[in-house]
Amino acid sequence: MYLQHFGFERLPFESRSSGAVFVDLPEHRDALNTVLFGLRSGEGFVKIVGEVGTGKTVLCRSLLDRLGDEFTVVDLPNPAMRPHDLIRAIAEALLMPLPAKTGIHDLRKYTHEILLNIAGEGGRVAIFVDEAQTMPPNTLEELRLLSNLENERGRLSQAVLFGQPELDVNLSHYSMRQLNQRIAFGARLTPVGRKACHYYIQKRMAQSGASTRVVFNPGAIDRIHDASGGILRLINTLGNKSLIAAFTDGDFQVSRRHVARAVADTEGLRGWKMRPLFNRRRLARAPNKRAESSWNQI
Repeated sequence: MYLQHFGFERLPFESRSSGAVFVDLPEHRDALNTVLFGLRSGEGFVKIVGEVGTGKTVLCRSLLDRLGDEFTVVDLPNPAMRPHDLIRAIAEALLMPLPAKTGIHDLRKYTHEILLNIAGEGGRVAIFVDEAQTMPPNTLEELRLLSNLENERGRLSQAVLFGQPELDVNLSHYSMRQLNQRIAFGARLTPVGRKACHYYIQKRMAQSGASTRVVFNPGAIDRIHDASGGILRLINTLGNKSLIAAFTDGDFQVSRRHVARAVADTEGLRGWKMRPLFNRRRLARAPNKRAESSWNQI
C-alpha cells in the first residue's frame, strides 16, 4: 500500500508473531537471557509473564530461532488440553508415532523412553508453552511430573511457561505449590517506556529499509506512546495506521495529526488501563521467585 511511497522494502509494523521482527529492547533482552540461562543451567521451569500485547509470543519465536540445535524443542502454542493430550502432543512432537487409542499409562512410558534416548545421545528437551494461563491445573501437574524424570546427568526435560498475569494467579493456588516451587527463573514483560518506544519505532523503520530518513517525527512517537500505554501490539497498530494516514495525505513524514486519526480509528486503546483490581491484589501477594528479573522502563 505505502511501501513505495515511503521507500520501504517490507511492512515495518507487520503483526505476525515472528522472531525475524524481534527488536532488541532491554526488557526483552533480559527475558531472553533469563530463559537461555535457565535452560542451560538445567532447571525444571522458567516463567515469562506479561500483559496482553507486550511481546511474549514474539519472544518465544525468537528464542526458538536462537536455540538452534542446542535443544530438541517441543512447541505447544495452544496448551488448553487434557493431560492425556499433552503427553501425546509431546510424544508426537518428538517424532514418536503412537496408536490412536494409546492409554495415559503407555503414553507416559513411551514418552519416558524417548526422553531417555534423547538424553543418551547427549540431547536436551525444552518444552515451550505459550498462553500457559489457559492450561488446566491437572495438565500443569502432568507437565510437572514429566519434568521430574531424570537420569544421572540431570532432568530429561525442561519447560518454559509464557503467560498473561492470570498465570501467576493460577500458580498461586495451594494445589499448585509444588510446581510453583519448581520455577527457578522468571521475568516479567512490562509496557515499554517513552524512550524505548522511540527506539522501537526507529528500529522498525531501519528494519523496513527506511535508511536514515526520519519517517516519524518525535511528537508523533510521543503521541503513539501515550495512546498505546507502551504496549507493543498497540504501538504496531497505531504505527501502521499512522503511515496509512500520512500516505493518504501525500505526506512523507508522520506527524501528530496523522497519529490522532489513527487513534480515532482504533478500538481497544483503553483496555490497557482497565486491569481488574482483583488481579492486581492477587498478583501483589504472589511470592517472588529467586532470580526474578527486574524490569525497568528506559
